[in-house]
Amino acid sequence: MTGRGPRGCWRRSAALYIATGAALAACGTATSTTSVTAASAQAVTITETGSGLLYPLARTWAAAYQQATPGVTVATASTGSGTGIADAAVGQADIGASDAYLSSGDVVQHPALVNIPLVISAQTVIYNLPGLSQGAHVNLNGTVLAEIYDGDITVWDDPAIARINPGLTLPAIKIVPVHRVDSSGDTFLFTSYLSTQSEHWSGAIGYGTTAVWPTVAGQLGETGSVNTLNACVATPGCVAYNGISYLSQALAGHLGYARLENTVGNYTLPSAAAIQASVASFVPLTPPSETISMIAGPAPAGYPIVNYEYAVVKSVQPDAAKASAVKAFLHWVITTGNQAKYVNSVGFQPLPATLVALGEQQIAEIGS
Repeated sequence: MTGRGPRGCWRRSAALYIATGAALAACGTATSTTSVTAASAQAVTITETGSGLLYPLARTWAAAYQQATPGVTVATASTGSGTGIADAAVGQADIGASDAYLSSGDVVQHPALVNIPLVISAQTVIYNLPGLSQGAHVNLNGTVLAEIYDGDITVWDDPAIARINPGLTLPAIKIVPVHRVDSSGDTFLFTSYLSTQSEHWSGAIGYGTTAVWPTVAGQLGETGSVNTLNACVATPGCVAYNGISYLSQALAGHLGYARLENTVGNYTLPSAAAIQASVASFVPLTPPSETISMIAGPAPAGYPIVNYEYAVVKSVQPDAAKASAVKAFLHWVITTGNQAKYVNSVGFQPLPATLVALGEQQIAEIGS
């Protein structure tokens, strides 16, 4: 799904948009599965599939839930958010994990679906610049990144990049832009950010879980979060977008990650404080459906690419036992599962109390 950015939203927009039923998202890696057991009055299997960005945490949640409550099998898989949503819609999975909320079209076609935020995430822009210290974070913004992915900026020492990085010596090597070719929530988040800062990108390419990427010499197209990361590790000069849950692996692969320009012109890293500052602006605006975009928020110290990780679930389950098991698991995730010992290891942030309360209301709607 691609689309044009809303009029007037680029560069100094407070947010890309706030909607009551907006965009299909997908993010994923190659398929993999983890099965665990959790407790209930009778044996029930819960299947969760989708977002590769969420998958590292989903595995941790599954293992912890097994120890806490044996009796229900929870099978987790990293297949991409588009697959997660589609499988949840047709009943092939109980929970579809997504980096963004349901599209209005999905809601019309599948009115029983709800999207429930599970945790707060962010996206990083990573790069492979030999000789540059990982601590010397390159400043990047949506305008420059759009010109890189358009093919207008082709080398790292281009004056447009140097101008926003005073005092930093950039290598004179070719830029290799890496993008996702699958339907990806990461693509949705990244192109949303470009659309807020680049009028040209907003009008010509837009934002969505897929994009019609301009043809750029040497560019790489990858499927899944892990393949994107590995391509960047293997390619000097690369720039790519990937979920924060893979940042530790990026650093282990000697990659750097950028400071991104936010709405008020400050360059910020995806620190816990910057992510929390950005989300705080949107908490009072989050509707009961919990459908909201948090790209390019107004917080002066905020990081510009943050999002809720969603569970897409049918409010009508096939039987009471499945409904009870799904509700119990989701309740555990947004409460116990949001403790620091779970979320900190992948750079996520816990849901604020307001979102937990809204989530509980949506979970209560699930029945048979």
